[in-house]
Amino acid sequence: MSIGQNDKMIAWAVVRPDTLIDQDWVTEYKEVLFQTRDMGWGDDIYLYTTLRELREQLPLRLVEGKPRVLKQYRGNGGNGVWKVEAHPNGRALVRVRHALRGSVEEELSLEEFLARCEGYFAGPGRIIDQPYQERLTEGMIRCYLVRDRVVGFGHQLINALFPPPPGAPPSEAPTPGPRLYYPPTRPDFQPLKARLEEQWLPAMQQVLGIDVQALPVIWDADFLYGPKTASGEDTYVLCEINVSSVHPFPDEALEPLARETAKRLRS
Repeated sequence: MSIGQNDKMIAWAVVRPDTLIDQDWVTEYKEVLFQTRDMGWGDDIYLYTTLRELREQLPLRLVEGKPRVLKQYRGNGGNGVWKVEAHPNGRALVRVRHALRGSVEEELSLEEFLARCEGYFAGPGRIIDQPYQERLTEGMIRCYLVRDRVVGFGHQLINALFPPPPGAPPSEAPTPGPRLYYPPTRPDFQPLKARLEEQWLPAMQQVLGIDVQALPVIWDADFLYGPKTASGEDTYVLCEINVSSVHPFPDEALEPLARETAKRLRS
């Protein structure tokens, strides 16, 4: 098979992942976070299907004193992703930061923030609610997969929700760093790779009713570092699954991607 043929197949696989996976998962990939919350890659996750649910339930979670991250059903580039925490002056106020580039921390009334979220419930819209991860400053690990095998990693300091340095104004929070790409053999990511391939993917397939052959040709799962265990080992929390706009990806993914694409075209 020529390089040109491989290029065409790779471009097709990246641009049209929807032809290679059940449409329900494509349109509901953020809801996967909620559906798989008991699998071990994230917990304390909630789903709001109406603005009323958000108004009634969010204050009950904020009163626990820990920040939350709210994500709209669809969107990218940080649009519709908010860090929300209780305000020291009472439950009628919240402190929020939008993950959209250029945003700064704001102090709003709860009702004003809810008004900003109203549009997220249009049509089939909904909001996912996750705990904020305090180890966010250590970056996000992106696992690139061809079907059910990890074929490379990305590591990026996704600083959109970073707090500013102590004593600095909210506007001085750091900007995002570059995403660096690594082969699937990177030693310190092997525990995550093993857990994803051997435990979490089979469990996800069972929960969602997805056959291994229905997994995308190329996709990725993003993880943040969770709290360390008592013995000092890392834990990982699923941040998001992406089944479109996956490019760019590590060079090491090209060969398995071409093989899997050719296999699908022949089937």
